[in-house]
Amino acid sequence: MTTTAHLSDTTTLLGRSLRHISRSPDTIITTAITPIAMLLLFVYVLGGSISVGQESYVNYLLPGILLITIASGISYTAFRLFTDVSTGLFERLQSMPITRSAVLWGHVLTSLVANAVSLVLVVLVGLLMGFRSGAGVVAWLGVVGLLALFTLALTWLAVIPGLTATSIDGVSGFSYPLIFLPFVSSAFVPTDGMPTAVGWFAEHQPVTSIVNTLRNLLAEQPVGDDGWIALAWCVGLLLVAYALAMRTYRRRIS
Repeated sequence: MTTTAHLSDTTTLLGRSLRHISRSPDTIITTAITPIAMLLLFVYVLGGSISVGQESYVNYLLPGILLITIASGISYTAFRLFTDVSTGLFERLQSMPITRSAVLWGHVLTSLVANAVSLVLVVLVGLLMGFRSGAGVVAWLGVVGLLALFTLALTWLAVIPGLTATSIDGVSGFSYPLIFLPFVSSAFVPTDGMPTAVGWFAEHQPVTSIVNTLRNLLAEQPVGDDGWIALAWCVGLLLVAYALAMRTYRRRIS
């Protein structure tokens, strides 16, 4: 198949998935509800007892909430793919004269679009709660690019349980550790106040460098080494997840 055919097939399957979402917008709303509830809880209930220096707590917190939004959203990607597999639609699509990988790319691009909408909803709520950013166009492009990379990496990771899970519980449960990971990072509180072992883990896990980079970009501050580390984590995870997902996919259709 040519590149043009692959793009055409992917676009067609993307349109199919987006139509399903447009008929059931509650999936996007549900994805955004939990992060928004966390934003409200931590800012209005717990924020007064958490010291983050001169910065407002909603500004400090929002980058971590955005990552939780993505982690929550990609569980629906796995679920949609699992549904296609379990209902036989996956095999039906494979029997048609379309590019094989277009089936996966349709779901992956749908994840990008759906998560983008959820992220916008969370940012709008953050603005209503007092979030403000002095970031310029270049910094915002950096924020969008890093969030897109993170979304792609987690989405390709979600493809694996979507193809291999044997139950709905199995396909949705994989995202729980991803949602929990920001709690042991700099997303909610500075890591220097954590116990030594926990603080070391928090400093060296991917969420902390990504959150710090987003926070600095939004504040129009230098990102320092965190920027390169965050980029390395996102690209590295994306490459590994893509390779594993495609390997799983080839086994599934062989």
